[in-house]
Amino acid sequence: MDVPAETPDQRLRARAQCVIPGGMYGHLRSDRLPAGYPQFFERASGCHLWDVNGRRYVDFMCSWGPIVVGHHHPVVTEAVQRQMAAGDCLNGPSERMVELAERLVGLIPHAHWALFAKNGTDATTTCVTLARAATGKRKILVAQGAYHGAIPWCSPNTMGVSEEDRAHMLTFRYNDVASLETAVQRAGDDLAGILVSAFRHDYGLDQELPDPAFARRSRELCDANGAALIVDDVRAGFRLTLRGSWDLVGVQPDLSAWSKAIANGYALAAVTGNNRYRDAASRLFVTGSFWSSAVSMAAALATLDVLESTDGPQRMHELGLRFREGIAAQAASAGIGVRQSGPPQMPTLLFDDDADFAKGECFTLETLKHGVYLHPRHNMFLSTAHTEADIDFALEATKAGFAALAARGHSS
Repeated sequence: MDVPAETPDQRLRARAQCVIPGGMYGHLRSDRLPAGYPQFFERASGCHLWDVNGRRYVDFMCSWGPIVVGHHHPVVTEAVQRQMAAGDCLNGPSERMVELAERLVGLIPHAHWALFAKNGTDATTTCVTLARAATGKRKILVAQGAYHGAIPWCSPNTMGVSEEDRAHMLTFRYNDVASLETAVQRAGDDLAGILVSAFRHDYGLDQELPDPAFARRSRELCDANGAALIVDDVRAGFRLTLRGSWDLVGVQPDLSAWSKAIANGYALAAVTGNNRYRDAASRLFVTGSFWSSAVSMAAALATLDVLESTDGPQRMHELGLRFREGIAAQAASAGIGVRQSGPPQMPTLLFDDDADFAKGECFTLETLKHGVYLHPRHNMFLSTAHTEADIDFALEATKAGFAALAARGHSS
């Protein structure tokens, strides 16, 4: 009997096991997905992705969020190549830093200044540190289950985390005004800030857009207590609007954290703030050897050019609605209960009566076979590189996914 040859992906996994603890780490571990998902990838173009086995997918994860105008967008690529020829990691920043700060201040209503870093955890941590530095207080309120990064004060995994790391963190329930008010009372006169996600995007749960009343009360409580309202826009920033996600509910924060889509896949993060926090930001020591990368900042400027000229957030919203409505029609036809939540640009698809995600995994494995990369638990992402044809191709794959579920007796 012939033994199937190992695939390139399998060979890379075996090699990685020898030199990388666990073979991979964090959210990129393939064992967080059903068996059959690829671990290693070869290349990408637009909204398409090829794994090392040569399989091509229409991608609805967009590198877990950073790709917002498509891989290798010509405007971004040209800006990157031009800056790379001039220099990237220099003794100090290039003019691109000032240009990008000016651009963000011009786009984002609450922003009077900007600082730059490399990833979302850098940005959220800087926001929290600034809130404490400016107020002289210690307590930070965060929503239960919210993800704000992967270091001890906020990591979802408590391995290696001490009680002292989180001694001044208090929790509330997102969109629950009474819960937030109780947490503020618990903080007393030691409240430094309230940290909120752009919307509730907890892993494996239905997503929740911010309730305007909750957003307004968050602002009022911060004002009444001299605390900072911080919006974590790392995941949603520049996909929902170019003005900061809570602008959509009419509330401006004091500080915001940005990363993911800011530079279309080049490593960059930003903190924006109002003038109340300018002095603290000017005195706070935050730095990194690669934080002033001129190439990433050139990429960000070009990405913003593309998003502005194409009304990128609206384009992604329209494509996301096309996808959402198509899935809803298919689910109804198949008699299978689904829950679609979150903004259309960042859809989450979960199945009714699926506590162990078995339905979701069956469904997404089937779509994977048909050339569409979806996620069974995490929110997904659209980019401006997706087209109506890509959405329609994906809907053919989801149709096959519903058929697979029906064949297993999951329809009503």
